[in-house]
Amino acid sequence: MIARFLRSYRRLRLGTRLALGLGALSLVVFAVVGAMLTMYMRDYLDHQLRDQIKLVQAVQSKDAKAHGIVERQPYYGWYTAVYDVSADAAVLRKPADVPPDTTALTALARRMSASAVDVTRTERIGGGTYLLRACEVSPGVVLVSAAPTEDIDGTMRQLITMQVVAFGLALLALVVFGRRMLKKGLKPLSDMAHTAHGIASHDLSESASRLHLRADAPGGGPEVEELRTAFNTMLEHIDDSLAVRAEAEQRLRRFVADASHELRTPLMSVRGYADLFQYAAANAPEERDKHLARLRAEAARMGVLLDDLLLLARLDAAEVETPLRRENADLVELAEQAADAFRASHAGHPVTVLPGPAAVRLRIDPHRIRQVLDNLLTNAAVHTPAGTPVSVEVSVSAKTARVHVTDQGPGIPPEDRESVFDRFYRVDKARSRDRGGSGLGLSVARSLVRAHGGSLDLDDTTTATVFTMTLPLGSVRSRPAQPELPGDG
Repeated sequence: MIARFLRSYRRLRLGTRLALGLGALSLVVFAVVGAMLTMYMRDYLDHQLRDQIKLVQAVQSKDAKAHGIVERQPYYGWYTAVYDVSADAAVLRKPADVPPDTTALTALARRMSASAVDVTRTERIGGGTYLLRACEVSPGVVLVSAAPTEDIDGTMRQLITMQVVAFGLALLALVVFGRRMLKKGLKPLSDMAHTAHGIASHDLSESASRLHLRADAPGGGPEVEELRTAFNTMLEHIDDSLAVRAEAEQRLRRFVADASHELRTPLMSVRGYADLFQYAAANAPEERDKHLARLRAEAARMGVLLDDLLLLARLDAAEVETPLRRENADLVELAEQAADAFRASHAGHPVTVLPGPAAVRLRIDPHRIRQVLDNLLTNAAVHTPAGTPVSVEVSVSAKTARVHVTDQGPGIPPEDRESVFDRFYRVDKARSRDRGGSGLGLSVARSLVRAHGGSLDLDDTTTATVFTMTLPLGSVRSRPAQPELPGDG
């Protein structure tokens, strides 16, 4: 039975349980207050009756002492008897008005004569309860008075009835209005529960916006407001996390599609040349060499593409396993080496190393930084017409070292500037893959720079396109600049 009640109680809503708990607590308080009030009132009325019977006996004692009896009762329903206790047995004198059964009065008279002190006690006489008091009027004469307690009992019954009715109404009002107040106070919790159900049903955006509309609404108190603020903060984090995850999934799908497309072209070429080689190898040896060269070129191109993809994957997991091999290296020297290699491979683009610090030594991976510089210079050569000047400049500030690679080409369209670092992105969609590359160069370059704790940014103006590589100094030793040497531009 108790277990069933507890199960039913747990299934109730929080507001109902709190209201019932408040009602039960109030019931206990009302019961304690009512019991104390009843006992106090009973004790007070009993003392009043004792004092009253004592005063009445003081008057009756004079009559009993003068006449030996009491002729008349002071109040309706009272009894008075005078006993002669000089002998061994108490003898009732001529009574004025005594009950049919005088056993209780006679016993009290004997007890008083034996103890020689006034005696007061409560006894049942006939069908009612009486307060009896015995006192000595004169030697051997005892006055016994009996006052009914029916009025006290009736008063107590009325008091208890009034208490039950009043406390019952108060308890009912407390539960009803308390439940309403609790329901109003817990409404923010209900809203949050509704929002949580919306989240569970994959309706996060609508649920979060609906809750935020109530975030600044009053009600619920500071505790509920604190919970609501924490809940809203959690929703913001969940919303941001889901947005980031959705964007990452979209980028992953686009990356896989682009990678598949990039790999599909050389694979189809390899398959086509393999088929041609099968038919042409026996009859035309010169065709065989050409097809083999093309096969090697396509295989090499796939190898470069796969190396770039592997490097990007390793850079994405840099927090687990970093691909960098750091050592002390001179950034100025790396820039000059990259410029020299660019002059040798792109004679149609004059390159100049602008004056700057004689040396900037950093703890970096020199091969990866050189790869970044080569990518930036190659990008300038691929996307600008022949004869376009290119410059490299190294500078040092308080906390960073920078390398600026600038070309005076036509620039990058504004709609493409935010996407130039995306993987497989090409500014010129019509450019051939043999000339334009796979679209991973700038993405690899930015990932390598970020792995060093730096950044790679684009500053494109109407007159020049500037890629700026920024690296933290760390441990740096620099020498004053030397006189400018003329470039080969």
